[in-house]
Amino acid sequence: MTASKAELLDKLRTSGDEVVSKLRAIPAESYEQGRYESGWNGRQILAHIASIEWSYPRLIDVAREAQSPKPAESPKEASAEPATRPARGGINDYNERQVEKRAQMSVAELIAEFEANRATTIAAFEQADDSLLAQPIKSAGGITGPLADVVSMIAIMHVDQHARDIAGS
Repeated sequence: MTASKAELLDKLRTSGDEVVSKLRAIPAESYEQGRYESGWNGRQILAHIASIEWSYPRLIDVAREAQSPKPAESPKEASAEPATRPARGGINDYNERQVEKRAQMSVAELIAEFEANRATTIAAFEQADDSLLAQPIKSAGGITGPLADVVSMIAIMHVDQHARDIAGS
């Protein structure tokens, strides 16, 4: 069942606070240790979650556009595919670019970026019309479903999994 707006906001706040607490408890030197076969270390994973957090409010726009076709559009059959905005160059290229942009940032700066971006995500969802939460969308990473479910999967579960990866647990 799709979360209500109040439930989603509570999950975003709670999970954001838990992730920040978990990240701050990790010794600084631990962030430089490799975590993934592809070569990312803990700091790079942190750069990834800090960088992608800014994109979650854009999913509201995707849902809004799907709900309200542009007036200039001619009538057309409803697409079987949910609304989406694919990442330029594909999701892997996007992730690599974002991590590289943050290569010189400290762990403290990356955590601060995540916190600021999570606050922006929460503010955007506070302002979003409740009806948008049920609108089917597809994230740039390919997750499909109602907006609230997609955000729960990527902004909460995906981020939490990465925080566990950084912690080595």
